[in-house]
Amino acid sequence: MRRGLFLLFFCAIALLGWAQRTEKGNFMMKKGVIPKGYNFWVYTPAEYETDRHPLPLVIFLHGASLCGNNLQRVRRYGVLDAIDRGKIIPTLVVAPQNPGGAWNPQKLNDLLEWTKANYEVDSTRIYVLGMSLGGYGTMDFVATYPQKVAAAMALCGGCSKSDVSGIGQVPMWIMHGTADRAVSIKQSERVVNQLKDLGQDALLRYDWVQGGSHGLLARLFYLQKTYDWLFSHSLNDRPRIVDRHFDITREDIQQTYQELKFLPSMYDHD
Repeated sequence: MRRGLFLLFFCAIALLGWAQRTEKGNFMMKKGVIPKGYNFWVYTPAEYETDRHPLPLVIFLHGASLCGNNLQRVRRYGVLDAIDRGKIIPTLVVAPQNPGGAWNPQKLNDLLEWTKANYEVDSTRIYVLGMSLGGYGTMDFVATYPQKVAAAMALCGGCSKSDVSGIGQVPMWIMHGTADRAVSIKQSERVVNQLKDLGQDALLRYDWVQGGSHGLLARLFYLQKTYDWLFSHSLNDRPRIVDRHFDITREDIQQTYQELKFLPSMYDHD
């Protein structure tokens, strides 16, 4: 009998997830909760655990090096790792793991709707942030569901959609290093030029980081300006505008590197 209860307990943990509570908030691992969907992490800040009032939601999309079936890999770099290292991000965070291949906008939407159904989400303040493969996923998702996203940032990625017009409806900041050998800057330039040709670049920001490598832009996940820029937008903005008050320079990126004492090897990924 005890053995049966023991096995049932651990089966429930495997299905529903694993939790880690810290002073900053709660990390919950979710596996198999969305049929044919992604496994993912949910982070809830301490203030949410106290009063459960609606909070903005950040969706973090990782690069190809973190694909697989081990959710712990998703915490190697990015938004969750920034929180682990002391960054205060007073929002809900969802970080799915892609088992392989391109990010699927429909599956990401299923994840978004599941989160809205199970947590108190401010639906007017949903943000998407991704790098490399995750940069593609960010632009593909925004192109498919522009009406759901308050703002997005795509780092060293591109877009696989032939129709990019949806991106032009959302405040979008595209950044790419000019010395990126993993994903050519031409992939980001192509999206920018398409939006310009369509006359849909009013909400677009883009920066080409001179001499920036592929891994360099991973440091933006640890930069406060990244989140300040995202959070300055809402679906309630009338008219929709893109905030141009924040500038992110290479000096900002370098300062973040020095303050957090990152190891260069941390960025040997995509």
